[in-house]
Amino acid sequence: MNDFGVRDRVRVRDIDVVVVGAGQAGLSGAYHLRRSGLEPDRDFVVLDHAPRPGGAWQFRWPSLTYGKVHGMHALPGMELITGPADDGRPSSEVIGGYFTAYERRFGLRVHRPVDVTAVREGVGGRLLVETSEGNWSARALINATGTWDRPFWPRYPGQETFLGRQLHTANYPGPEEFTGLRVIVVGGGASGTQHLMEIAKVAADTTWVTRRPPVFREGPFGEEQGRAAVALVEERVRQGLPPQSVVSVTGLPLNEAIIRAREEGVLDRLPMFDRLTPTGVAWDDGRTVEADVILWATGFRAAVDHLAPLRLREPGGGIRVEETRAVRDERVHLVGYGPSASTIGANRAGRAAVRDIKRLLEREPAPAV
Repeated sequence: MNDFGVRDRVRVRDIDVVVVGAGQAGLSGAYHLRRSGLEPDRDFVVLDHAPRPGGAWQFRWPSLTYGKVHGMHALPGMELITGPADDGRPSSEVIGGYFTAYERRFGLRVHRPVDVTAVREGVGGRLLVETSEGNWSARALINATGTWDRPFWPRYPGQETFLGRQLHTANYPGPEEFTGLRVIVVGGGASGTQHLMEIAKVAADTTWVTRRPPVFREGPFGEEQGRAAVALVEERVRQGLPPQSVVSVTGLPLNEAIIRAREEGVLDRLPMFDRLTPTGVAWDDGRTVEADVILWATGFRAAVDHLAPLRLREPGGGIRVEETRAVRDERVHLVGYGPSASTIGANRAGRAAVRDIKRLLEREPAPAV
């Protein structure tokens, strides 16, 4: 797993930069650190809590094939190794294989599985990074922990009384397990619509419920529209508010599959129910829907709880970021957060973070622990 023995686990190890997370954003940051002349395990270390390469993609459901993935961009320095035969393979396999090859090509020496439990103020102006592998004293941190580990479960009255099954997108197994069942899908994002369209083919009945009416985007979504969407998310982050979901600013693409599902009545949306009952859900106007399963496709939140000791959060609940740098602590960079949450945004954020970190490292070195 790494070159450190038991003796090293009981002391604090000194390093210039710790990268937390080895998904798209973390690998991008690690690549740019290495390209800038820093060496893995000497000048920087990459820690990842997942069991294998692939970031959050390794946990995606088998029916999410590579051909259904939109907007996946190559990591810096290495093209995506894909072809027509890959479209029918699970995205977890295709992207996991690509990330594996990427880590090997650039010798990034990712430490896994390692859980980062806390980042706090250390000695002499350094950060103390506490992990299941031992502690690190670092001059800078690239936090690339994404959102997959923090699925958002809304709370509604009666939730604990429902006698059927409740699960989240994070645990979605694919459509086969819903064969012959009555399923309610909650959520108006891309995952919710994908789940619904798959499940509708095998379920006895499906119901789609969303908090707000879904917005379907017609026409092309080009560079100009992309910049406008990123600007909206960026403004929230600049104000210290939690980032919004991608769909909240881009809308759902009106592709052929969605058009067909709307014509077939699969995407007939109901407003959010008011409570759960033992056998389903109910609205205050008297309407009820019986169900065997409720699938919460309600998104994720940024996995940044380990940064809590640094007190980076603003009164609005988010971390205020300028480019990738936390405004409250210049040593901390968040990549894959807010406007850099897309795959291409994560690549750019990794480069920007390393540019700032190099400037910080070129100052008078902070004393080691």
